[in-house]
Amino acid sequence: MPAIYTAQDLLMTVIGVGVLAMMVWALLDAARTRPDAFVAAGKRTKTFWLLVTGAATAVGFIFMFSPFNIFNLVAIVAAGVYHADVRPALRSVQQRGGGSGSHMGPYGPW
Repeated sequence: MPAIYTAQDLLMTVIGVGVLAMMVWALLDAARTRPDAFVAAGKRTKTFWLLVTGAATAVGFIFMFSPFNIFNLVAIVAAGVYHADVRPALRSVQQRGGGSGSHMGPYGPW
């Protein structure tokens, strides 16, 4: 039986580190993005998202070894919202070089 508990602890640690990496990635991406892109995408402000992702990262660090408690789950949802909703909107606003096959010209699609 102790081997099962050791395997469970290892799995929980791996999941906690993976979740923390996702939160740090959200924080770093929010920090690197221009402030005007958040407003142009209609996604609150850069300061708001830095606070949300920063708080999520702090919670993820504190609860790294128990990733399934309620506080960490809320932090996972916050970082997940950034990755699933905010980040794609920011990328569409900041398209570099016209994007990949989007057929966008300086005045709209062609």
